[in-house]
Amino acid sequence: MAFLRRDGRRQERASSHRAPRKPWYSSLITVLIFSLVGWIFIVNLQSNADYVPSTNTQELLARRGQRVTTLTGDIKSLTGQIDVLRKNLASGSSAETGTDNTSSESKAVSPAIEGPGITVTLDDSPLWEQRTQNGDAGAGAGDNVNDYVVHQQDIEAVVNALWSGGAEAMTIQGQRVNMSTVVRCVGNVLLLDGKQYAPPYTISAIGDPDRLGAALDSSKAVRIYKEYVKADGLGFDVKKETKLRFSKTVATTQTLKYAAAVGAAGRRND
Repeated sequence: MAFLRRDGRRQERASSHRAPRKPWYSSLITVLIFSLVGWIFIVNLQSNADYVPSTNTQELLARRGQRVTTLTGDIKSLTGQIDVLRKNLASGSSAETGTDNTSSESKAVSPAIEGPGITVTLDDSPLWEQRTQNGDAGAGAGDNVNDYVVHQQDIEAVVNALWSGGAEAMTIQGQRVNMSTVVRCVGNVLLLDGKQYAPPYTISAIGDPDRLGAALDSSKAVRIYKEYVKADGLGFDVKKETKLRFSKTVATTQTLKYAAAVGAAGRRND
């Protein structure tokens, strides 16, 4: 006897209509295929972007070659100009220094110059001698003889002020002031380039007279000297010159070893 239960029939019918299940790896294969296609597409785009036609490369190389040729020519031209300048400089230096190259010193030529300017004269005071000759009791008691004579710092104060006022050239006692000029005073005797001078001391400078005069007025050291002019009778005379002429001179220059600014002190002494 063959009896079929109702629920068995239902199961039979349901199984007969159910679709077959796909294997699990089919989805993975699909993903891999699409990924591979995308990667190939991206690589192809990058290859096209990096591609440069051979004609453009050749033109670029040709332009670079022309540029190199031009720069090489410029370098040769400039090198030739430098060589010419070196030769001219060497010949000019030899003409000025002469044939004597054994000394470490060099000679500089200050050319002749003329023009308007200013002349400053400094002089010792006659009051000290007058007071001592007249037997003044105050002379030698409370006074200082150094207050009545021109000192080295007074001459240097005038020289520095004139330079700061734009002096183009200068003389002291008629001698040109140059890089090797040294001003020294022993007592009231001026030692200048191996020569001795007694007062009055004359300093002349070529330049704008107004600027030179203003520089003297604004100098603190010169103002201190003027105080002694009023108090002790020191000589101080300023004269504007319409024409000064300084002759050519040759000076021996040495390497500067020490330099110091001239400071203005409250007292004038050696």
